[in-house]
Amino acid sequence: MPVGILMVSHEGVASPLLAAARRLVGALPLAVEAFEVPWEADADAVLPGASAALRKVDGDGVLLMVDLYGATPARVAEKLSRLGTPCHRISGLSLPMLLRALNYPEQGLDELARTAAAGARNGVVIDDA
Repeated sequence: MPVGILMVSHEGVASPLLAAARRLVGALPLAVEAFEVPWEADADAVLPGASAALRKVDGDGVLLMVDLYGATPARVAEKLSRLGTPCHRISGLSLPMLLRALNYPEQGLDELARTAAAGARNGVVIDDA
């Protein structure tokens, strides 16, 4: 079973990225969910909902994509990674990161994490024009 992707972000970040990916890719080749953490939420308070989202996408592990390292969504993802499901966490959630991961659905968890990170890095371009 392929790796699943759970995007854990602040409100208003992950859902539009998932909608854009669906628009660009069509039928997604991996199970993907967006879990948005309310701005004033406590990480422990939202953990049950995040755990339910994790279970929905779990295959051969879950790639947890977070928007901002160290913020509440990242702390939620860190707590999720200790629940027993094989996970890798990656910060800097972006559309290039998500699209790159979706283009390699056959990859295992370790390789997919590296591929997604490369997608994010390569998606940043300084245009001298």
